[in-house]
Amino acid sequence: MELYALQEALEEIQQLGASLVAITPQLPELSLPMVESHDLGFDILSDTDSAFTRSLGLTFDIPDDLREIYLSFGIDLPACSGRDEWVLPMPARIVVDKTGIVRATDIDADYTVRPEAAKTLADLRALTQ
Repeated sequence: MELYALQEALEEIQQLGASLVAITPQLPELSLPMVESHDLGFDILSDTDSAFTRSLGLTFDIPDDLREIYLSFGIDLPACSGRDEWVLPMPARIVVDKTGIVRATDIDADYTVRPEAAKTLADLRALTQ
């Protein structure tokens, strides 16, 4: 899981003067057990209404024909977010500098393609040069 790769990179991220925050559509009470059991050292914020990710253009609706497939795998998005929506964010990493300017993005509409921690570290190193 990509959160573990981020946890492994966290010390170097912090040494580069950066902070790491993950954003999820899950309810906080569903994320908290994962944070605690894996001793994650960064914050996971809940965007249960997808307002933030939607404002960035990073959400997609799950089509009706895929909803039953998700449910057959035990994935009930409305139950996870507490909202009656079948919406997911695209996997993305956004590097923002200290002045609030986006300096790098790593976004893919294919949910199976996850941003690599090594790429994020390279983007952060580029900011310090």
